[in-house]
Amino acid sequence: MPSLKYQIGDKVMGRWPGSSLYYEVKVLGFDGKSRLYTVIYKDGTELELKEQDIMSLTSFQVRTRSRSRSNSRSPGRRRSRSRSPARTTRRSSSRTAAAAAAASAAAAESTPSSRGDAKLKQAAEVKLSPMQQDKATENNSNDKHQRKEENNTASKVNESGAKVEADPEKNQGRYNLRRRKDDGDAKAAEAKSEEEEEVSAAPAPAAAAPASTPLDFGGKMGALFWTLFLPAWVLFLVLQVNQKDPSLANFPPALPPLEAFWDPQALGFVVLWIAFQALLYVLPVGKLSEGVLLRSGKRLKYRTNGFFAMVLSAAVAAAAVYQGVDLTYIHSHFLQLTTASFLISTLLSVYLYVRSRSAGPDERALGGNSGNVIYDFFKGRELNPRIKEFDLKFFCEMRPGLIGWCLINFALALAEMKQQNLDMPSYSMILVNVFQLLYVVDGLWNEEAILTTMDLMHDGFGYMLAFGDLVWVPFTYTLQANYLVSHPNPLSLPVLAAIVVLKLVGFYIFRKSNSEKNAFRRNPSDPKLSHLKRIPTATGKSLLVSGWWGVVRHPNYLGDLIMALAWSLPCGFSHLLPWYYMIYFIILLVHRDSRDMNECRRKYGSAWDEYCRTVRYRIIPRVY
Repeated sequence: MPSLKYQIGDKVMGRWPGSSLYYEVKVLGFDGKSRLYTVIYKDGTELELKEQDIMSLTSFQVRTRSRSRSNSRSPGRRRSRSRSPARTTRRSSSRTAAAAAAASAAAAESTPSSRGDAKLKQAAEVKLSPMQQDKATENNSNDKHQRKEENNTASKVNESGAKVEADPEKNQGRYNLRRRKDDGDAKAAEAKSEEEEEVSAAPAPAAAAPASTPLDFGGKMGALFWTLFLPAWVLFLVLQVNQKDPSLANFPPALPPLEAFWDPQALGFVVLWIAFQALLYVLPVGKLSEGVLLRSGKRLKYRTNGFFAMVLSAAVAAAAVYQGVDLTYIHSHFLQLTTASFLISTLLSVYLYVRSRSAGPDERALGGNSGNVIYDFFKGRELNPRIKEFDLKFFCEMRPGLIGWCLINFALALAEMKQQNLDMPSYSMILVNVFQLLYVVDGLWNEEAILTTMDLMHDGFGYMLAFGDLVWVPFTYTLQANYLVSHPNPLSLPVLAAIVVLKLVGFYIFRKSNSEKNAFRRNPSDPKLSHLKRIPTATGKSLLVSGWWGVVRHPNYLGDLIMALAWSLPCGFSHLLPWYYMIYFIILLVHRDSRDMNECRRKYGSAWDEYCRTVRYRIIPRVY
């Protein structure tokens, strides 16, 4: 096999598809079958380019100088006003070459010298966003932008990876290039001399990506607040739900003595549970799944055997009960188990922060490198912390807390039978257990899908996720079952049937919308998806505007909310406390939608604005 002209890790100049603009890119890989190089631009855009669309930095500089000398000797071209950046967006789209040269004039600043040794200056960052196209172009241009699968977040739930042909003749999309500056900068660009405009026909690389994204959760002070507030809130819920009358009128609940928070046996139980789940995770059972392409050019592999771990954990729990182990210990020592889990999550967070100090720039999350210790500790600095092949974030996200949620629910059902002298759990308890078990089993069965969520793709692993995975999920998501142990709520058969139907509707929307999204991400040109309309973006990805994703922007969130309602209804309306999950989930999803909106608008520009005009409602049709 012939040696590659460009090696992985090389920094070269890559032509943007459909234009004559070159930007500095990093080579991430090479496909021997398609003969395409996978490259990443400094703004994070990843494309596949042909070899003829790539130049070494040396060759690019030589060509630039040659053009500069040639242009400086042509007074007629120097006098031309056709390449003024102020006129770029007003020119006819049919004059592609002139428009490209005009755009690059605004993107690069260089001054030729009479000796012909001009050097390119630092270029202003260029923002590329699609111009308005006719409807036929919008629906079909995705077929001309074929790209490798590149999964995205939730968060970016309606986008699809697509290959972009580097051949400009095949690329029908037109792009409006403008400086990411204010109007004052645009006026300064118009005042450039004619010589500077002409020489800059050879564009300079795009600006480097920022070291950190804008701060979330209220910034530095917000991170301090949430670090202190979250454990206090969990403590309130645990103490309040065990009161004889859990009415909020009895707030605050009485604090037990300090010794009531600690039990070495509870700590040992939590450590043993986490160790058991870690053992199941490393067993060579199940599929090795590839994650998304990282900034470093790597694709990490994950052992997605969560469903196997769930089945084996259920078998062990059933065997323990059969052997006489009293799992109601979990209910009677709920506070001590919560404290032990909090301690472990805090120690894990400290370890993660300390080890992140030695992580390379490509291994850090953009959102956790603010330079502020408290914020970075809370948000997480390292994106994918691993001990050899053991991925700490992926393990904590799906295993001890999520499977532990079901174990705790099962133990609380046994506690209800014991406390209420029942031969079997109440209908309310059965509904809560079955509904939430179905939710967890579905997540573990489709475990591979979590690799494209915001948590895995963008957020660092720090206190926020460690506390959420090990404390928040198992000890607050079980609140309905915990409430029913001491506060039974009988259900009539019609009410029970109505709640079951509501749950099934929510689950159907949740699963079908997620399946449609995942299928579109994997193969947007699948004939089964040809009926779906989409909006192409300058990144080569497309945004779905039909099917489930044409109803609202987050149909999976809608399904989630309906299921959350079905979880709370079995507890009745006597107290607000068991409705906590529903209220919390609404706040969570609205906040996550806001984060998605900001990120997508930054990434897709005018294409995202067009998408929002097409799909007006965010989560609930005709409401929000």
